[in-house]
Amino acid sequence: MNDPYKVLGVSPNATDAEIKTAYKELVKKYHPDQYQDNPLADVAAEKMTEINAAYDQIMTSRRSGGYSGSYGGGSGSQGFDSNYVRSLIQGGNITAAEQILDGVSQMSRDAEWYFLKGSVCYKRGWLNEAYTNFSRAASMNPSNPEYSAALAQMNRQRNGYMSGDPMQGRSVGVTSGPDCCTSLCCADCCCEMMGGDLIPCC
Repeated sequence: MNDPYKVLGVSPNATDAEIKTAYKELVKKYHPDQYQDNPLADVAAEKMTEINAAYDQIMTSRRSGGYSGSYGGGSGSQGFDSNYVRSLIQGGNITAAEQILDGVSQMSRDAEWYFLKGSVCYKRGWLNEAYTNFSRAASMNPSNPEYSAALAQMNRQRNGYMSGDPMQGRSVGVTSGPDCCTSLCCADCCCEMMGGDLIPCC
């Protein structure tokens, strides 16, 4: 891989705050929403992957080397800025949030990573993946009320006790997603139109 500091356009002596600022600017510049229907979309996607990898490499290296700079991430333990990822999710920039999360190395994926990944999956309508990630977050950090509440609400939704968003009112701000019961009823209607019956009682 290229020198990660050169990729981000910063000096090796830069503070963590300066590195984070440079990283955010590059993410804004290259994130996929800027290149929709653009022939440079593939180039921008490759650049985003390189930027995420460079940032992750720098922050992981500094943590393992006992670097004493002040990293401004959400909990300070990840190879990414969780507050920034949360802001992307809140703003509907799901693709950018997912690219940042996917660029984090396996070793740096903590409970916050799994919670945010679950939020991204939920936004995309991938309910099984969302549930798996919320479960992992809650099991890794059972004392976090946000993770536990999201998992509990998804459990209620999966069991048919309620519909809606397991993240509603949470700081991530995921406010929409498919309802399992609604989807099942729609599928049943489609089956009946085709001469079948998915739900015999309906």
